[in-house]
Amino acid sequence: MKTLVTGATGFVGPKVVHALRAQGRDVRVLVRRPERASQLAGWGAELATGDMTDPASLRAALQDVTHVVHLVAIIQGRPNDFHRVMTEGTKALIAAAKEQGVERFVLMSALGTSETSKDTVPYYAAKWAQERELASSGLEYTIFRPSFVFGRDGGVLPLFLRQVKLSPVVTVLGQGLQRSQPIWVDDVAEYFARGIDAPNAANRVFELGGPDIVDWNELYLTIARVLGKRRRLVHVPIALARTGAQLTQRLPGAPLTTDQLTMLQGADNVVSNTDAVHTFQLPLVPLEEQIRRSA
Repeated sequence: MKTLVTGATGFVGPKVVHALRAQGRDVRVLVRRPERASQLAGWGAELATGDMTDPASLRAALQDVTHVVHLVAIIQGRPNDFHRVMTEGTKALIAAAKEQGVERFVLMSALGTSETSKDTVPYYAAKWAQERELASSGLEYTIFRPSFVFGRDGGVLPLFLRQVKLSPVVTVLGQGLQRSQPIWVDDVAEYFARGIDAPNAANRVFELGGPDIVDWNELYLTIARVLGKRRRLVHVPIALARTGAQLTQRLPGAPLTTDQLTMLQGADNVVSNTDAVHTFQLPLVPLEEQIRRSA
């Protein structure tokens, strides 16, 4: 049994590889630049050079593979970039997996993905297309939809921590009332490691969230409390933030895009059921502990 992991050099990917290797599983990782995967190789993962836009490299990476964990995604770019990398890339990977006779395909989607949200931003459109392609493929599958993934070494939590640490005034976009359910990155990785072959996870979609639900105002105040800081929140109108994003979003390292603002104006990013909790029975890291571990 060998598992191919795509997106293994991203934020969540190394944690998933580590969790799979901790179970003693053989892991192959698809990487564009092998020199960036020395840590993964050190854990015993086999490196396969390839790219989601190169179907031939996907077929080669899938040789002798029995399971797939597909994590590749982009969060910024033009609509065609999302379609090319996420939608078409996933379609090619699924086709190659079917040729190989893969036993289960595990996909990382995102909480908030739906038939309605697909019409709001290219990211959700690509995620929805990935889910539909996999569900109709005939492959056995498991789909995970995490809420915001927090961790010490990536994601958005380090940015939030810097905001609270460095400034007595913390800016919050809009009224700060959209709720989310942040989940610790290692908990997400454990879900994937267990979902790879759990019989009761076959052909199911799971929403993943941590044990705590907070709105943006509560999140910043919780961070301040854990850090021992007294901070005042200042709310920035969405219209003003959108104007700024329109001016800067094409620049390298732009902090915010108009699409991300649209997502922040959407529905609450919280799970709608307890299927994942009951199926996998994982002890999840509370929000305050997530912050302490990252501080």
